[in-house]
Amino acid sequence: MSEVSVNPRRWLILAVVGLAQLMVVLDATIVNIALPSAQIDLGFADDVRQWVISAYAIAFGALLLLGGRLGDEFGRRRLFVVGLIGFAVASALGGLAQSFELLIAARVLQGVFGALLAPAALSIVATTFTDPAERGKAFGVFSAVSGVGAGIGLLLGGVLTDLLSWRWCLLVNLAFALPAALGARMIARDEARSKSAKLDIPGALSVSLGLFLIVFGVSNAEQDGWSSPVTLSTLIGGLALLVLFVLIERKGSQPLLPLRVITDRARAGAYFAVAMLGVTIFGASLFLTFYLQQNLGYTPMRSGLAFMPMNLTILVVSGLTATKLLPRFGPRPLITAGLLLAGLASVIFAQMNADSGYAAVVLPGLIVAGVGAGLLFPTSFAVGTQGVDRHDAGVASATVNTAQQLGGSIGIALLSTIFADAVHASLVADPIQNPVLAAIDGYERMFWWAAGISLVSAVVAALLVRSPKPDVQQEKQNDVIQVHV
Repeated sequence: MSEVSVNPRRWLILAVVGLAQLMVVLDATIVNIALPSAQIDLGFADDVRQWVISAYAIAFGALLLLGGRLGDEFGRRRLFVVGLIGFAVASALGGLAQSFELLIAARVLQGVFGALLAPAALSIVATTFTDPAERGKAFGVFSAVSGVGAGIGLLLGGVLTDLLSWRWCLLVNLAFALPAALGARMIARDEARSKSAKLDIPGALSVSLGLFLIVFGVSNAEQDGWSSPVTLSTLIGGLALLVLFVLIERKGSQPLLPLRVITDRARAGAYFAVAMLGVTIFGASLFLTFYLQQNLGYTPMRSGLAFMPMNLTILVVSGLTATKLLPRFGPRPLITAGLLLAGLASVIFAQMNADSGYAAVVLPGLIVAGVGAGLLFPTSFAVGTQGVDRHDAGVASATVNTAQQLGGSIGIALLSTIFADAVHASLVADPIQNPVLAAIDGYERMFWWAAGISLVSAVVAALLVRSPKPDVQQEKQNDVIQVHV
């Protein structure tokens, strides 16, 4: 192993990158609580309001892999700064939007620039921290930021909406982006790009369009149903394009996503686990917001505060996992336990009724979910980027982010459909019952489905990820990306 120089500002760099990552992650949820106020202000209909959320998720999820490879080819620091500035401009456009169409366009632009920013941020962490012990701590901090970001978005969205305006849920991003862009000067300069390097255009187009169609199709199912021609055609088209993408990558000399990145069993298991946690925990979080506001009568600010126990639990457990548990036990038991705890949290949430309240059901479920996420996030982030070639660091980082984003998007759409079907069936069976009770039936069925998904996912992840023996585990921890910084 060759000696490498250590950047004396590496912890400041982590703070800068963490600030940018927090902005990207919280933006997936900060608008949720502000959406009713934005709808009243701009006057758009109920059947299109979901696109304020979906527009960001679709653009972000579809372009993450391309963003990761662009960072590898053109420079991570360069893409990091471009992503920050573009995200800030898009946020300003959204915050000042006077029409629904402009708001949607701004959310799409946020997703585009977020897809440049997020993989660059994670790969900067991976290449800045070369000491195994410090690298584990850095990933613990980074994954904790990613884990609590969605909850912070709910809290911040409630505070800004109550005290100022829904528009500040977008304008606040300038307070994150501009300091991070200035701090990016501390990041190591990008290496000179190889003149022989070529961007995989066919691969980029096929995977980006394929992921876009899949997320669009799942999101559309909530509105038109799974059997509608639009839903079926987009899902089938998306899957076909992803198959084409794999064929292109197998034959390409400079592929967008080298298949060696995802065919490694441990990394594949990490990507799968992150996606499934997104389906269950983050998909369910949106409905907990509805339950708190519609059933318990919470204000937006109080709803955001209600998620703080989960956020704090993720923060504490993530640090413990990265520094103590992962080196001792390896990834397999931690990832499996994380998914099982996500399932247990869903079982607890399924016990909700019209009189259960916050302390009896919601709070215990949030704490259990926080422990599960705290075990899984740092483990999956570390395993998902471990052992890859330096040139593949960006695309490996993008794959982790893609899995998390697509999992959350698909989870919201899937659980929304289950919820809506259950509510409809309940009202058909008893047309004169209170709609609140029908909603409780929807929550119960939805959370039981989430629990089942978590259980199956835990089994699959346990089969994919195998913890090495202690001596091999220590050797793998020392097998980190080497780079002169």
